[in-house]
Amino acid sequence: MNNRSYCNQLQPARPTDWRLLRILLYAGLSVLAATGRAQAADAPQWMRAVASAPLPAHDEKTDAVLLYEEVNVNVQSADKIKIQVRRAYKILRPSGRDYGVAAVSFNAHTKINGLRGWCIPAQGKDYEVKDKEALEVSLPSVAGGELISDVKDKLLQIPAPDPGNIVGYEYEKEVQPMVLQEVWDFQREIPVRESHYSLQLPPGWAYKALWINYPESKPAESGTQLQWTLSDVKSIREEPEMPPLAGVSGQMVVSFFPQGSPSVRGFSNWPEMGNWYLNLTNGRRDASPEIKQQVATLTASASTPLDKMKALALFVQHDIRYVAISLGIGGFQPHAAPDVFTHRYGDCKDKATLLSSMLSQIGVESYYVVINSERGAVTAETAANIGAFDHVILAVKLPANVSDPSLVATVQHPRLGRVLYFDPTNELTPFGEIGGYLQGNYGLLVTPEGGDLVELPRQPSAMNSIQRTGTLTLDPTGTLKGDVNETRLGDRASSERWRQRTVTKDTDRKKSIEDVLAGSLSLFQLTRATVLNLNQTDQPFGFKYSFEAQNYAKNAGGLLLVRPRVLGVKTSGLLETKEPRKFAIEFAGPSRDTDSFDITIPAGYEVDDVPPAVDADYSFASYHAKTEVKGNVIHYSRTFEVKELSVPVTRADELKKFYRIIAGDERNTVVLKTGAK
Repeated sequence: MNNRSYCNQLQPARPTDWRLLRILLYAGLSVLAATGRAQAADAPQWMRAVASAPLPAHDEKTDAVLLYEEVNVNVQSADKIKIQVRRAYKILRPSGRDYGVAAVSFNAHTKINGLRGWCIPAQGKDYEVKDKEALEVSLPSVAGGELISDVKDKLLQIPAPDPGNIVGYEYEKEVQPMVLQEVWDFQREIPVRESHYSLQLPPGWAYKALWINYPESKPAESGTQLQWTLSDVKSIREEPEMPPLAGVSGQMVVSFFPQGSPSVRGFSNWPEMGNWYLNLTNGRRDASPEIKQQVATLTASASTPLDKMKALALFVQHDIRYVAISLGIGGFQPHAAPDVFTHRYGDCKDKATLLSSMLSQIGVESYYVVINSERGAVTAETAANIGAFDHVILAVKLPANVSDPSLVATVQHPRLGRVLYFDPTNELTPFGEIGGYLQGNYGLLVTPEGGDLVELPRQPSAMNSIQRTGTLTLDPTGTLKGDVNETRLGDRASSERWRQRTVTKDTDRKKSIEDVLAGSLSLFQLTRATVLNLNQTDQPFGFKYSFEAQNYAKNAGGLLLVRPRVLGVKTSGLLETKEPRKFAIEFAGPSRDTDSFDITIPAGYEVDDVPPAVDADYSFASYHAKTEVKGNVIHYSRTFEVKELSVPVTRADELKKFYRIIAGDERNTVVLKTGAK
């Protein structure tokens, strides 16, 4: 579901984040005339040294390999870091040409020097392209990024990145760090032959290195310089519904600390990171007279504390426009609540700040929760680093007199008491609930006592559901017609509201219903359609529609074959592959969908055979379906429930079997024959 916006931190993007950008650039969106401007020049010795080196282990689907990587971090002071980077790739397949684009991020606190690229072709002379041929562009993933962000990319296209050729580049960055921490992302979607990372610290400085998703490697030490070396790092190939790459790829998080007292810009664990963020946000939630007046106005007619909280949450959700603002320290630090209120816009941390400020005016405490918008990007084993997060929500401390069944996203915190998690950026999920992307997700709870990595609660599966009921009639020609009611809750409702948010024409508003019908029927006509509770987010979303499907029942030797499962597809072929699964299968969240169809059969026919009931129950999901005959009515009912957030790879075969059972039921037919004369 894509019904929320994320904050964009100023940490350098992971190497794989640039791949789409390279693909777009190479495909022609901003293709440089690099080949024409490139000069014949020998590639540097460091590239030449690996040009004939053996390739790391790979298969025929590998687009390219990273032959050599070198990252040298020179910490000169708390205010200046120099980073030198070298990378060389060998292109193996035409789809690997996108590695011929060097992409380097920078901002007002970062200066890029000496960006150069080379190509060593399989035949012919080497080519060189220099910094002056590079382009500077705003982040393509942020709408309006050129207006609201100083984070940009410097792009340099290297000529002739063709299969068999070697491309490489180098550059230097001068950084004024906002956080005394660096992340070495050494594992990516292609194999790595050789990767080096060095850290040079001033005399007396200390460091702490934490390894994630990879065995720890000890550095070679020489005075104040440390160097880590890795060889033959395996690639991570993308699989459908796998965890986010950040949650499974190997990386090393390095924090460094000046001599003497700890820096306010450094941390090496979650409690320290919480203190760092608390210091960064100090005073930002102070309320202005205008905020106090708005709170009084919004809560004047509210009869209970919960009603007051809901009124304030609704205001921030809908009256404060989301705009991602990442200027300088603004990538981490929220704007002051009075500014957000006055301008009526802000990003996720701004909206959280304003809501926290407003809640404090009615005596309700709340705390920042720094989190990743993709569940699984941060795990219980993740090391403390700000680059792991891209989103901010709130943990609201519920007053003792506030208790209501609607507050399902509530947990009992050992120090804070009852805490309700809420995302004020998500305008479609009501106060008291959280979306599937947050359920079971890990976030940094920031309190006056420091930071605490916490797991957010999971909601009951019935709160995220589609309940579909159909009353239908079949005629002797095989045409099926009738009415269907759908009720959607949770993310099932939010996703449809998000899809419909910009729709203005009735014909376009029916597209969602037509997609459901097209997924199960070959020929159909939508004859009536109504959308219910589109803007009432505290009410179930609904569809009411009527349709007619020609040739639904198939004639076979005087018999009519009728599929009782009329609409909805619950099976999946994502595991029907030749390659063995390597990663867990992630679900969007707990859910419970039900279907109930009544089909009145034509006069003169009777039921000759019905498919057997299906009962498939696993710890991660269950499926129950049954076909019954009551007089001249075929009644089909089924329930599909997702109980867990993911299925470990060790149980992938069970999930495959589960989906095959569902597929069999979805194909089953009822056999009708003409009645006795």
